[in-house]
Amino acid sequence: MKKFLATVAASLLTLSAAMAQTLPAPSIAAKSWLLFDATSNQVIAAQDPDLRIEPASLTKIMTAYLVFSALKEKKLDLNQTVNVSTRAWKVDASSSKMFIEPNKPVTINELLYGLIVQSGNDAAVALAEAVAGSEEAFVVQMNREAERLGMKNSRYANPHGLPSPDNFATARDLSTLANRLIADHPEYYKTYYSTKSYTYNKITQPNRNRLLWLDPTVDGMKTGHTEAAGYCLISSASRPNGSGQRRLISVVTGTASDQVRAQESLKLLNWGYLNFDTVKLYAKGQAIQTPEVWKGNQATVKIGFDRDLYVTLPKGAAANLKPALERKDPLVAPIAQYSKVGTVKMMLDGKAVAEFPVQALEKVDQASIFGRAWDSIRLMLK
Repeated sequence: MKKFLATVAASLLTLSAAMAQTLPAPSIAAKSWLLFDATSNQVIAAQDPDLRIEPASLTKIMTAYLVFSALKEKKLDLNQTVNVSTRAWKVDASSSKMFIEPNKPVTINELLYGLIVQSGNDAAVALAEAVAGSEEAFVVQMNREAERLGMKNSRYANPHGLPSPDNFATARDLSTLANRLIADHPEYYKTYYSTKSYTYNKITQPNRNRLLWLDPTVDGMKTGHTEAAGYCLISSASRPNGSGQRRLISVVTGTASDQVRAQESLKLLNWGYLNFDTVKLYAKGQAIQTPEVWKGNQATVKIGFDRDLYVTLPKGAAANLKPALERKDPLVAPIAQYSKVGTVKMMLDGKAVAEFPVQALEKVDQASIFGRAWDSIRLMLK
């Protein structure tokens, strides 16, 4: 499955390049940026997406991802209380804090609001210690998870994003992380990332993501700022798409101000929704063909995809999209369920703009010795 998704992602990058030739990207006042369609798993447009940047508080998305995973695995509970260490309490006093105190136990739930809404660096340290026992052990987990998610150009040195030469990322990697957090932990994403303000210790702080007030379709995600990083924002919106919803994720880094990062992020989201359509190609489990099987205990096999398949195209282009199926004939049993049996290429104006692996939707065992012998003869005569 992991290999299949990687193949799909690589093919969609080809489509992005083809689209870039026909539709100019917007001018975005940022050091680097990327627009990702989470519905089709596709990069729509980008500028310097692999440029190494200082992620600042965007680092806290990985911290939240690991905490959500620990909650999902029952290693933590939202209502459990943790004692605040001196290290968490004394984190850079000039930086963002939720103002936890050593003599006042705090719940995991409160710390998550402090981490995500208030961008508390003290909350980040407290959560890291709750998950892994120490900040150093948590950083090891962060880097291991980044590798697992395919974040090839990212490295973590701490759970909060305060400046360190060993803390870096790219817009592409950050879009991968944001997409996986939303997909893997939708309930937690919905609970925390759209919250506009939070009060702890009698101190109310607003969410720094201005888009939560400017656009009702925006439901996250995270701001970041240091002097070296500039003003950064990962934002996500979900808007109607036919009978369903379509989610876009924008990553904007290195802008000049809080206002500019919000303005440029909204410009990028609106550009993506206005200029592109996301089209459903095939449904999960839909048989696109039922070809003949040789030496099997059944005569045919259903082939298709193990997930809904979408593609993002410039407005109006979908009507000209045509599939071209290439099978690995002859299909000889045994055939494992979801094994690759071919490729479908999506053709636009005579050019292949994307391709996807086609899978066997069912398992086909070998026929009896007599059946296999008969099909061997038939294959020789074919």
